[in-house]
Amino acid sequence: MKLYLGVTDTHWFRFLRAEQPEEVNFWQPGGGNAFKVLPVGGPFLFKLKGPFNAIGGLGFFASHTRLPLSVAWEFFGRANGLDTYAAFRDKIMSYRRDGQPNPVIGCIVLADPVFFEQEDWIPMPANWSPSIVQGKSYDTATAIGRELWSRVQYTLQRYRWMERQPEEKRMLVMEPGEPEYREVLSRVQVGHGTFRTLITDAYQRRCAISGEKTLPALEAAHIKPYAESGPHAISNGLLLRSDLHKLFDSGYLTVTPEHRAEVSGRIKEEFENGREYYRYHGKPMLILPEDLNRQPDPRFIQWHNEQVFNG
Repeated sequence: MKLYLGVTDTHWFRFLRAEQPEEVNFWQPGGGNAFKVLPVGGPFLFKLKGPFNAIGGLGFFASHTRLPLSVAWEFFGRANGLDTYAAFRDKIMSYRRDGQPNPVIGCIVLADPVFFEQEDWIPMPANWSPSIVQGKSYDTATAIGRELWSRVQYTLQRYRWMERQPEEKRMLVMEPGEPEYREVLSRVQVGHGTFRTLITDAYQRRCAISGEKTLPALEAAHIKPYAESGPHAISNGLLLRSDLHKLFDSGYLTVTPEHRAEVSGRIKEEFENGREYYRYHGKPMLILPEDLNRQPDPRFIQWHNEQVFNG
């Protein structure tokens, strides 16, 4: 199993340790290269800067994406490590000199972070170099990687991590791994910001029905709502233009198992309008995830057809 030890801003760490969020955005102010070091679910360890030089906690890799600064705040809010959008913007701008009013930043999205108290911080591996600027990967196939993970796992037990029960509707779908590591990884849970990020990228940043690609106008919709035990899974999501999202949640719009839009006649009956929406009726969805396993699950579609949609 691969691990990553990422150099972590001390203020970011302290703020989020006090917040105890369900997810965090480990942002890259310059946009950053695609983060391909870890598979989904891989442990991302927080290496605190000097004078501490210790491992202060970890999160579990969910996705990497690039978002306009304002959208990153909309998705994650205080889970970006600052208390206001103005403070977040000032922090990002302190690293940039291009003057862009709403720059695109890199977002390493980490699920289910754990922040250790100082007495539980883990010493750095022997082969860590002070010259490392961003981070270093490790592998449990090596002795030093196994020792590092063993220390992390032992510390997690002190935070009652192993007493948690996996919650299916929030579980992060991970790549296959060694059984001894999946005991921990199976307990990783994801939050709403992570779900929004995954849906946004799975649908190529375009509305599934209209094809709209103005990112601030797009929203991640659950097919079966989270409040009704719908999971934070890509197969239970659609990326929709905000007005279509409202219609979908209100029962004026649905999709069929054949991936066609169906618009309720109630729009015309109740509002004497709806021409904008009826043009989508019966039309195939324009955008679907490329991975068939991530396309809308027929079980969730059926639930929405029967429990929400009122034709």
